[in-house]
Amino acid sequence: DTVHIQESCEGEGFCDIALTFGAFPASFIVLKEVTIEKRGDEEIITSAEMPLVKEVTTTLREWGSIWKQLYVVRRLDVGGILILELDVVVRDADGNILDPERASVISLFRAHEDATAKITERIKEEQSNVQLDHSGVSARIQSSPTHSLYVFVRNFVCRIGEDSELFMSLYDPIKQTNISENYLVRWGDKGLPKDIEMLNSLKVVFTDLGNKDLGREKIYLICQIVRVGRMDLKDTNHKKCTMGLRRPFGVAVMDISDIIKGKTECDEEKQYFIPFHPVIAENDFLHTLLNKVTTSRGLWVTMKALVGDIVQIRKEYPHLVDRSTVVARKLGFPEIIMPGDIRNDIYLTLHSGDFDKYIKTTQKNVEVIMLVCDEEGKVVPNSICLGAGDRPVNEYRSVIYYQIKQPRWMETFKVRSEYEQMCNLCYAAKDKSERNFAMAFVRLMKEDGTVLRDGIHELTVFKGDSKRMEEVSSYLSLPSERSHSDSHKAATLMRSSSSVGGLSVSSRDTLTIATLVCSTKLTQNVGLLGLLKWRTRPEMLKQNLQELKLIDGEEVVKFLQDTLDALFNIMMEHSQTDDYDILVFDALIYIIGLIADRKFQHFNTVLEAYIKQHFSATLAYKKLMSVLKTYLDVSSRGEACEPILRTLKALEYIFKFIVRSRMLYSQLYEGKEQAEFEESLKSLFESINNLMKTFCLFLFQGDTFQHIQDIVSSLLRTINRTVITMGREHALIVSLKPLDHLFSLSFSLFKVKHRYYYCSYLDFLMETFLLFKDLIGKHVYPSDWVTMIMVQNRVFLQAINTYADTMNHKFLDNNSFEVQLWNNYFHLAVAFITQESLQLQHFSPTKRSKILAKYGDMRRLIGFAIRDMWYKLGKNKICFIPGMVGPILEMTLIPEEELRRATIPIFFDMMQCEHNHSGNFRKFENEIILKLDHEVEGGGGDERYMDMRAHFVTLVTGLLERLLDYRTVMSDDSRNNRMSCTVNLLNFYKDINREGMYIRYLYKLRDLHLDGENYTEAAYTLLLHSKLLKWSEEQCTLQLDFQTPQSQRQLKESLYDTIISYFDKGKMWEEAITLCKELADQFEMEVFDYELLGQKLNQQAKFYESIMKILRPKPDYFAVGYYGCGFPQFLRNKVFIHRGKEYERREDFQSQLMSQFPSAVRLNITTMPGDDIKNSNMQYIQCFTVQPVLEIPPRLKNKPVPDQIINFYKSNYVQRFQYSRPIRRGKVDPDNEFAVIFRITQPKLKKMFSLTTVSPLENAIETMGQTNEKILTMINQYQCDDALPINPLSMLLNGIVDPAVMGGFAKYEKAFFTEEYMHEHHEDRDKLMRLKDLIAWQIPLLGRGISLHGKRVTDDLRPFHERMEECFKQLKKKVEKEYGVRELVSMKARQRSTRPRSMLRSVRQSTHTHTHTHTHTHRLFAVMS
Repeated sequence: DTVHIQESCEGEGFCDIALTFGAFPASFIVLKEVTIEKRGDEEIITSAEMPLVKEVTTTLREWGSIWKQLYVVRRLDVGGILILELDVVVRDADGNILDPERASVISLFRAHEDATAKITERIKEEQSNVQLDHSGVSARIQSSPTHSLYVFVRNFVCRIGEDSELFMSLYDPIKQTNISENYLVRWGDKGLPKDIEMLNSLKVVFTDLGNKDLGREKIYLICQIVRVGRMDLKDTNHKKCTMGLRRPFGVAVMDISDIIKGKTECDEEKQYFIPFHPVIAENDFLHTLLNKVTTSRGLWVTMKALVGDIVQIRKEYPHLVDRSTVVARKLGFPEIIMPGDIRNDIYLTLHSGDFDKYIKTTQKNVEVIMLVCDEEGKVVPNSICLGAGDRPVNEYRSVIYYQIKQPRWMETFKVRSEYEQMCNLCYAAKDKSERNFAMAFVRLMKEDGTVLRDGIHELTVFKGDSKRMEEVSSYLSLPSERSHSDSHKAATLMRSSSSVGGLSVSSRDTLTIATLVCSTKLTQNVGLLGLLKWRTRPEMLKQNLQELKLIDGEEVVKFLQDTLDALFNIMMEHSQTDDYDILVFDALIYIIGLIADRKFQHFNTVLEAYIKQHFSATLAYKKLMSVLKTYLDVSSRGEACEPILRTLKALEYIFKFIVRSRMLYSQLYEGKEQAEFEESLKSLFESINNLMKTFCLFLFQGDTFQHIQDIVSSLLRTINRTVITMGREHALIVSLKPLDHLFSLSFSLFKVKHRYYYCSYLDFLMETFLLFKDLIGKHVYPSDWVTMIMVQNRVFLQAINTYADTMNHKFLDNNSFEVQLWNNYFHLAVAFITQESLQLQHFSPTKRSKILAKYGDMRRLIGFAIRDMWYKLGKNKICFIPGMVGPILEMTLIPEEELRRATIPIFFDMMQCEHNHSGNFRKFENEIILKLDHEVEGGGGDERYMDMRAHFVTLVTGLLERLLDYRTVMSDDSRNNRMSCTVNLLNFYKDINREGMYIRYLYKLRDLHLDGENYTEAAYTLLLHSKLLKWSEEQCTLQLDFQTPQSQRQLKESLYDTIISYFDKGKMWEEAITLCKELADQFEMEVFDYELLGQKLNQQAKFYESIMKILRPKPDYFAVGYYGCGFPQFLRNKVFIHRGKEYERREDFQSQLMSQFPSAVRLNITTMPGDDIKNSNMQYIQCFTVQPVLEIPPRLKNKPVPDQIINFYKSNYVQRFQYSRPIRRGKVDPDNEFAVIFRITQPKLKKMFSLTTVSPLENAIETMGQTNEKILTMINQYQCDDALPINPLSMLLNGIVDPAVMGGFAKYEKAFFTEEYMHEHHEDRDKLMRLKDLIAWQIPLLGRGISLHGKRVTDDLRPFHERMEECFKQLKKKVEKEYGVRELVSMKARQRSTRPRSMLRSVRQSTHTHTHTHTHTHRLFAVMS
């Protein structure tokens, strides 16, 4: 079961399975990777496992639940296919599920027929106890063209005492030949790999095996062991012994035929023991020991047959095959050679030799040394590879057999070269005296450029001076193989050895080798080589092109990429002439025809890959189209054209080459010559049409082509009428099954037939709707053919929607409206949506999720289409009432939430339509009661449906209430009421997803805001509309009468410009900047309109300047509560926050508010009133000031941000407000109430809890801090704006410094700075110090304010200023004496390079940090900005 982990703790996890929650031990939970796909608000979580694993898992899980139910019911039949009632799953030849998106309807239908026939046959066989003789080869192994074998060498159990070499390969014992190249493991004398890092990493994959290889009768895994050391293990005198000699030691053999063919299932952890047979006698050649085995010693290996090439198995088996795994390739090419799979290998097998002892009494110990030399005799380094996994070496040394005249080595190694100019192979034979006594050589490249042929080569053995053998001039001119020199020539060489470099032919010695070329660059065919290297001999080009057809097809496909490159290079380099066009074209269709052959059909993927990835001839399309058109025109004239049939067979790939070539040309030259190409293509298609017309005339001997459209059109209508009259089980119905998809295209024929009149459209649509409805009801496919059924339904859906568009255009106007046509449409759509095959609620969760993922819920799509078509009927709706009540009711009974929400409102529309027509809705009422009784009695409906109908009624009731309120308020003079009612209504439309109505009322609200000059609110209102739009070229739905057809991008740009202008008028430049940035990003990155980008950046710069230079007064906020049933529904017992205008006082706002409700009673309390007031029939209004709670954005926190920026957030983006009210506790002092007034702070208005009680001392600290803040703010404002009136500053300063005003802190000193208070509240010591510090800091702030006041005061107020200065001096003297000195030092007096901070922010930070009081002076450097 799948669980979703909620949380985990101490080894246990709290998870949920579906709707069940519980705790599980962590050891029971296995974490798996998943992929999360978002579909709207829903998250689809699927496992990230392989598709096959997921399919098997879901199938087993589905089977499991059904088996449990059936286990106790009855015995299960074979496979449970019939009893489980699962759906048929059709697959391709590779076992992959057929994708309906890619497979044709015909192929899907045939696949279902085949699968059903196989299942039926299998069940019959099982029931009759017929056991089939299974080959044991899985379907995947049979179908895959490429196979591999994974081998992991675990251990080599054999005590040798010296180093050894293990050569492992695949072997055919019948033909006695190696199948693969060797995998070399060097084993040390200590019983471990010589490279200790390779311990537990000796892994190899034998690749490139084809189906022919798996068809061999026997396949062995063999290992030949060569000891490296002394000649004889018994020699103990290491000083006299020659070391490093390669001596035969033994072989290990295992029959792996069943493993590699898939007959035996292999576990990659299972270990196999391969028995070992040692060399006993010197004439026991390793090759001859392969049929002898023993069980005492050997290899331990792990094996597993893998399907696929090396790229595929690395993806599918990463736990087995990684980058460290050695790859041993097949001796030969795989059955498919993909582009990019470049090989340049020559495999040489040292076969055997025959060496005479001449005058010696014993035979020689022969060691053969092989070198690769160039034409100058220099050794080519690192060109020899003894086995896969081993580093390349300069020379090869053979195994030494002790005193054997005719050694049989059969040792295979690989010669690699990166150059086509291959070298010569030189063989030197040493005897036991360790000197070269003979040599032989062979040329790898012939003089004509071809490579050495495959097969056995008997080399000529030369004798002579060992130094002369190393000189290339002494042997290069001599024949290398015995076949080239008969006995007469040999005798001549022997007699005149001095003339040939001092070497003589040894007629009594022979050396035999075998070669196999595996190269995609070197060929053994002269004709193919001439074509591939056509530039070297251009005079032979015509002949080489003509002779390409004579070359063996296997050789051509082996060099497919190079051959195609050569053909297109010839075409490109002769682009100015047509000398070779036809020859190249014929060669191309010959190659395409080769690949179409069954023998080479696997190379289709190679050709496809070449076209997509390697083809680069940009001008080829011109040549190909020209020759193709020539062939077509010649054939259409009735003249003989021999290549035309091959050309038509190759037409698919010819067009792929043409299209790819044109795409490359267009990319290179930016669409150049597009018109010429289109004209050529049109001409080419005309030639194809002419050829088809000629064929038709030839076949029918008449004007078939001219009447083909009439026949097809008549045939379709005949099919419509015939099928409608057929019975459900008629045999012809089955033959029509795969033709359903044609009906979705049939209407296009009528569109091109301009002479068809109105009746033809109408009759065709009427008949097609009846046909579709009949096919849906007849269930022409078996119920378990779910893929075919869903494909048919998807075709029906596409066709119905296509026909609906035609109906909207041609049959919706009053003059052309056809009631019967629309009636047929609605009944067809309802029949489609209610068919059994689409009722997902009846399916298992697995089947339901698969259908939703692949096809979606088609019921929703057609249901939304029905709703849209209904609302387009306009006044014609009355024609379908009450006839459509039953079908719509049947549709709404489908248990699908979104579908019900979309279609249930149609009932309200029907009621409204009938009421407008006849003044009542009795017909609707009677019909809905009758049909509802019938449907529910028949099993339709559920509790949820009842709830939704009740919800619908409630929805309609709520809408009517809001609309009546809106109608009443619209005649009211109160703009606020109209706004509130409009907001209430548009939110309702938003909640029920009526976007058109929602947008309509947004603009009504916008107009109300503009009338009241509330530009900011008008901007926010339009912003809601803009959020519904995307930055795309998709056309907008026309929602408003004044809206013109335009894309969503155009409308959104226009809205943004309007919104920005509103924000500018409302001084909300921060919001305007955000929109400017979004527009600038679109202009720069999407539409690349740099002119508009510049305009927007200039506008953005002006907004930034306005933020810093223009003063924005801080508005007040008022909480207004409307209590009592006397208020409308949208105001009743609700609290709103109102933002006041600039400099608007609460008294003024409250007076205006009360004037709107003359009969309302004002509540002078800040607490929530009781139920008696809320439920009364009167009107009560509560109004009081609230303070916004500043929430600084994270990006601005702890940064030197100017006050002009911070002040914006004090009044905007506010989410929380607070207000306070005083309470009195304890003994009241009539002269000073500060000591007993507590304050209750309530941070939220909507919930009457979370109260905070503030003590008198805390209240004093907070008030003092706010006063200092107010002084600082006002100083900054007056410094920035010289036009501000002086009165507010005068009142603020005088209220603090003049004791007669009683606005200072004298009451705080009397209340808190006494011995009695300190004694009773010793825990408030820190708070008292904080209050004293705030008092001390007020002095320099007052001083700076009075100084500024003195500069701005007028002459008539000069006496007032002088008195204020006198009071300040006395206050300053008193405070500095008692609380210490604080100083503000202007930063202008200091030279700083960094940007200065404002005085307001500096003082604020300092007053928060200096919480102690001393008599010495504190200095603060600040800027008087």
